[in-house]
This record gives sequence, structure tokens and C-alpha cells, in this order.
Amino acid sequence: MPSMTDEPLHGVLPVLHTPFHEDHTIDFETLQREIDWAFETGADGLVVAMVSEILRLTAEERKELATFVCQSAKGRGYSVISVGAETTLEAIQYARHAEQAGASALMAIPPVATSLGSNATYEYFASIAKNVSIPLVVQDASGYVGSAIDLGVYRKLLEEFGAERIFFKPEASPLGPNLSLLRDSIKEPIRVFEGSGGLNLVDCYRRGIVGTMPGTDLLDAIVALWSALKTGDDDRIYELSFSICGIVVLQLQAGLDGFLAIEKHLLKKRGIFLNTLQRQPVSWEIDSETVEEVDRLFARLQHLLGNSAACK
Repeated sequence: MPSMTDEPLHGVLPVLHTPFHEDHTIDFETLQREIDWAFETGADGLVVAMVSEILRLTAEERKELATFVCQSAKGRGYSVISVGAETTLEAIQYARHAEQAGASALMAIPPVATSLGSNATYEYFASIAKNVSIPLVVQDASGYVGSAIDLGVYRKLLEEFGAERIFFKPEASPLGPNLSLLRDSIKEPIRVFEGSGGLNLVDCYRRGIVGTMPGTDLLDAIVALWSALKTGDDDRIYELSFSICGIVVLQLQAGLDGFLAIEKHLLKKRGIFLNTLQRQPVSWEIDSETVEEVDRLFARLQHLLGNSAACK
């Protein structure tokens, strides 16, 4: 648990999944259960981002969700709110609202409907940063949406705002080499976060990340893996990592909707979610054979953690 001081953002920061009622309104009671479980499991904070289905929420819902999460995290850990939008004006509005709600940091992806050049991408992120006083995590989500962010954009943002205000979450493939390229091209220390669901966590940790932003579904395993990485227990590291990767590979094959479907399935399996509803439309729905394979892998992972209760 981080102390509520000026200590920079770090550690295991799970991205929350948004539960829905049958009428597709946000189920805040279930969300509170997810948040409480995350902190009980060892999360250092909470994140609202892509697998929170923010691109499928209304503007009002996004702000309501941000306020709820920031209030729930207060006194327990960090809160990071994704404010990326299709227009700079919208992103600034979300950013100001998140800061007022008490967010520890913001995160943003570039617009996904418009292909921007380096200058326009820089101006977009710089405009967000200029309108708030809290850190901004610059997210390259091009592994499943949008385009990769040019390295020059990262450098220019650091030059203008400094390493205390600009953090990074690179996701363009190949993730590890790109992370090292970013790290080695910038003279001053930078704060970089991993966001592959755990698939590249071991490799990225060895390249100098300060935190990870996985889904909530495998949080207990990610917390255990993060602990093993910090102590250098290679046997435990690879034992956990191989099992985590088996599940994440199945999620990755269907992009963002693959992560959503499987992660919500596992949250329901844990007894945290009441259903697996996603905002429609979606590009992929989980089939019975995928469910069976996920369940087999999940049972093995829980056995490694000594948690047979979650395998029911």
C-alpha cells in the first residue's frame, strides 16, 4: 500500500472492469465489490482505462465512474483516470474533472478515429498536461487501437513538462525493445508502466518499469508475480508467468473484446461480478471451448497460489 504522500505513481495498478445491470446501466454496487477486492488483494491503486469500456460509456457516465473510483480509492491507494478522447476539448474536460475528483494521475491515448502526425499528437498531449497539475501517463495503445506514438513526441513532452509530470505506458509491438529504445534515448530517469495484461511483465520489469497495469481478473497472480520479481525469485517468477501468459494469450487473440469477455468471465467465476455483460456492439463473443480452456488454465494458476476457492 503506498503512503498518501508525494511518492510517485508505482506498483500494481489494476484496470477496473465496469459491471453492468441487465438494463446496461453501471452496477456501482458490484464495482465497489471489485474495488474492495482489489485493495484486499494487494493493489497499490486503481485505474479506469480501455478495459473499463470507457470508449463505450457516455460522457456523463465516464465522469460518474471517475468520481466513484477516486472517492473509493481515497486513503487506500492511487487513482488513475483515462481521459483520452476524439477531440482535445473533450480530453481537457475529462482531465479537469478527474483532477477535481481527486485523481492521483491521468492517462490518455491519442484519438483513435483520426490518424495524427507527430506534431498534432504532441499538441494533443501537451494541451491535456497544460490544463492540469497532476501527472499524465502517455499511453500508446496501438497494440489494439490507434497508431504507434513517435519517440520524438515522448522526448518533446518530457522537455516541456519534466519527468515528474509525464509518465509512459508504451504498448506498441515489439513491446520490450520499444521500451528499451524509449529508456535509452532519454538521458534522465523516466517512469514507465507495463500494460500487456502480464504477458510481457517479466521482460518489461527487467527493462526498468516502475509499475504494471493489468486487468483485475488475474490480480492475485500479478501481485504475487510482482513480489517475486522484486525479490528475484526466478523459480516463482517463471512458474507464475507461464500460467498467466497462457490465459492472456487467449485474451489477446480477439483484441480488446477478447480481454473484456475473458476477464469478465473470470470475475464472475470469482464471485465478484454477477454477469459478464459488455456494452454493445462487440466484435467477438467467447465460445464454450475457449471457456473450458480458460477455466483449466485458471484452475492451475489458482492452485499455484494456494487458492482453490476461486476455482469453483
